[in-house]
Amino acid sequence: MGTLLGHVVPGLAFTMLGLWHTLNTTKSCNLNGPSTFSSTTWFPSSTLKHLELYLLISFGLLAAVLQLLDYPRFAFSFQPNNFEHATMFLHVIIYASVALAADSASPSHAGLVGALAASVFGQEFFLLHYHSADHTGLEGHYHWLLQLIVAASALATVMTTGFPGSFVATLVRSVSVLFQGVWFMVMGLVLWVPALVPKGCYAVSSPERGRGAVACHTEEASMRAVTLANMQHSWTLAVICIFVAYLCLRPMPSVKSPQKYRKLEEPPVGTLEISHEYSVSEQLKQVPGAF
Repeated sequence: MGTLLGHVVPGLAFTMLGLWHTLNTTKSCNLNGPSTFSSTTWFPSSTLKHLELYLLISFGLLAAVLQLLDYPRFAFSFQPNNFEHATMFLHVIIYASVALAADSASPSHAGLVGALAASVFGQEFFLLHYHSADHTGLEGHYHWLLQLIVAASALATVMTTGFPGSFVATLVRSVSVLFQGVWFMVMGLVLWVPALVPKGCYAVSSPERGRGAVACHTEEASMRAVTLANMQHSWTLAVICIFVAYLCLRPMPSVKSPQKYRKLEEPPVGTLEISHEYSVSEQLKQVPGAF
C-alpha cells in the first residue's frame, strides 16, 4: 500500500462503502424514527440483496492477492508490510463471508456478525499501530491521524453490536468509514504526488523498500507540514459533518397517509329511546285522522 494507487484505490472503496452506509443509516432513521431504529452491519441492495457482501469478498481477495504479489512488480513478496496489509483484507473476507452465511442460514446471528465487523477495525488499528514499516516524520503523522479514525470505527462498531438501537453509534460508525476512505486518498495524494508535497518538503524514495516518503529541509518546514496535516484532517471532517447534517435534516418526501374517519359517539341508551318516541309521535301528528 506504499504507493499512490495503494492508498487511492482502497480509499475509494472505503469512501463508497461509508457513503452507502451513511445514506442508508440516515434514510432508515428518517423513515422509521429514532425510537424504532435498528442498526445493521450491512445493507441490502434493491438490485441484489447481498451485493455489498459480494463486493467486500471480491475486493478483499483481489487486494490480498495484489499485496502478496507485490503489485505492480507481480513477484511473490516476503516483505512483512505486504503480509500485514494482506492480513487486514483477510479479516474483511472473513467478516463478509460469515455475514453472508449467517443471513442465509438464520438472521439471529447479528451479534456474531457485529463482533466480526468490530474485529476488522480492531485488527486494522492493531496492524497500523505496530506496522513494520518505519512511518516517521510527516508520513508517520498522517498514519497516526488515520489510526484515530480507525479507533473510532472500532469503538462505534462495538457500541452498535451491544446497542443496536443506538442511531448515534451507527451514524458515527458510518461516518468514520467514510472518513477513513477520504483520508486514505488524501494521504496518497499528499505523500506520493510530488506537486502536492507541502512547502519546504520533498519526496524521497527508498529503492530497497520500493516505496516513497516525504522529508523536510528544516524543522520549521516539518512543523508547518504537520500543522497542515492537522488542518486537512479537521477540514475533511468538517465537510463530512456538513454533508451528514444535511442528510439528517433534509425534509423527506411527503407520503399521503390513508384518510382516517372519526367514529361518531353513540348517544346514551335513554336518549336514543326518547328521540325515537319523539320522532314517531311527530310522524303520527302529520297523518290526518291519526288521533
